[in-house]
Amino acid sequence: MMTKKDYSFLEETFTWPLSKKLLFLILDDKVSDVFVCELVWERLFYIKKNSIEAWTSSKNTPSYWSEEYNKAPQIISERSASIHLTRSIPKAHKQNLKKILDFKGYKINELYPRRTRRAIAVNWLIFSCIESNFMLKDHDKLPILSSPPSNFLNGHNGDPEIK
Repeated sequence: MMTKKDYSFLEETFTWPLSKKLLFLILDDKVSDVFVCELVWERLFYIKKNSIEAWTSSKNTPSYWSEEYNKAPQIISERSASIHLTRSIPKAHKQNLKKILDFKGYKINELYPRRTRRAIAVNWLIFSCIESNFMLKDHDKLPILSSPPSNFLNGHNGDPEIK
């Protein structure tokens, strides 16, 4: 079991620090689904196998995840993985998008599975910060941004197909 001290050390090893700005970029679909998954996988302590580009569970991956998914699941493209992520957020944290980001939600014509699953991922990332005693950083370190995809149903180039 990881302690708060362990999490503090690991926070510095995550590829991207979480900031409100980064979370809004996810909600605005300006980063790929793959990038969003990698943010979640790191915080679930899946590790990247360099030669194969596959992420697998580690001894620190919560059993709730490693027992269901030895290989890191595609949180955005796979409905079952998105449901699993939703269920791993305690009820007290279900409204973090509104409480922490003051996110007003999407208009009805803006809703589609990818967008909903990205919002779930952001909500989980916020929960992860709270659970680990991390603060959302004010960093401006951001990945390379892209325009939202022209076909919102399919995502960015290189994103897995939505199932």
